[in-house]
Amino acid sequence: QVQFVESGGRSVQPGDSLRLSCAASGLTLGDYAIGWFRQVPGMRREGVSCVSASDGSTYYADSVKGRFTTSRDNAMSTVYLEMNNLKPEDTAVYYCAANLMRRLCTPGAREYEYAYWGQGTQVTVSS
Repeated sequence: QVQFVESGGRSVQPGDSLRLSCAASGLTLGDYAIGWFRQVPGMRREGVSCVSASDGSTYYADSVKGRFTTSRDNAMSTVYLEMNNLKPEDTAVYYCAANLMRRLCTPGAREYEYAYWGQGTQVTVSS
């Protein structure tokens, strides 16, 4: 059984940093591109970042580019999302998932390509 578990979310102040973790089990993490997404209640889930399976290359949404960094440790079967200079608009539930259709992250990837969604971890940025 494949399972993704996100952790590390909490309440922080604007300008603070957080590191989220995505622990995978039941699959060989290195075979998949892994995406981070976030969702605010009542809004569509938004793609935040992606780290490729093939070469470890990354892709970021414009809203987080330069502030967020995603990385992977295949040996530990874990993917990370380092978030710096957090803003109130980063407040959301953050999810990770595996892309079943491509190993290389591209801007054209769609949410339906992803599976094995975790339960999410809440990040709240507020003063």
